[in-house]
Amino acid sequence: MPAEKEKVYKCLNPVGIQDSVDLYPLAPRLDRNKLAGKTIYISVGAGGEQGLMIPLPKRLQALYPEINWKVTYAAPHRTIAGSIALTEEEMKTADALIRGVVW
Repeated sequence: MPAEKEKVYKCLNPVGIQDSVDLYPLAPRLDRNKLAGKTIYISVGAGGEQGLMIPLPKRLQALYPEINWKVTYAAPHRTIAGSIALTEEEMKTADALIRGVVW
């Protein structure tokens, strides 16, 4: 019997080719000088938003080290405590809040 040729398989990349897109901001960037020294809380909820809200504080802390970042973790959803992002004491010291919600 003649020696069999090794089979060659070809496949297409399922990702395809992505065309570049133009980005248009919805709002101007915040002035870093006005944010320096401010305290911004990031409230990580107990639901599916953790996929975004866990890496987001790390990224923001790296991009904006001049801001005093505080990360809090909310109680379970569908509870009164889960609906409140900050305690009354935290509200007194907060200049802003980032709260992720998934519907």
